[in-house]
Amino acid sequence: MTSPSTKEQDQTVKKNLYESLEVKEYWLFDPKGQWITEQLRGYRLVGDSYQLITDNRSETLGLRLQVSGKIIDFYREDNGQKLLIPDELYAALQEATLARIEAEQRAETEKQRAETEKQRAETEKQRADELAALLNQYRQQFGDLSK
Repeated sequence: MTSPSTKEQDQTVKKNLYESLEVKEYWLFDPKGQWITEQLRGYRLVGDSYQLITDNRSETLGLRLQVSGKIIDFYREDNGQKLLIPDELYAALQEATLARIEAEQRAETEKQRAETEKQRAETEKQRADELAALLNQYRQQFGDLSK
């Protein structure tokens, strides 16, 4: 985080210190855009000196950085997926939990329906067996009348 009051220290002292320590990347974020109009500025160590990063991509992190209001959104380079901040992660977790509960309820309803159908089929089979037994008794008593 940087601001007009820390601009000189951030742009020279800290930048030079991190460069001398061979920190691979150095980022400045000015959420209000008070002195960095694009709000985000990064430097990448090339050789022994920092070069301006023009595409907001962190090679070190494998992320693309994008200013979103007063925060920085991070996107994975390999699949473009946004890394969620805690509030977003909580909302996504709630949504996933609700979806899981609904799926479990649908599965339970389907299980109950299948059990009801199984019982109905067993009842129908018993009825058919009883009718077949009655028909056999009838044939034994009266013979085959269809002749």
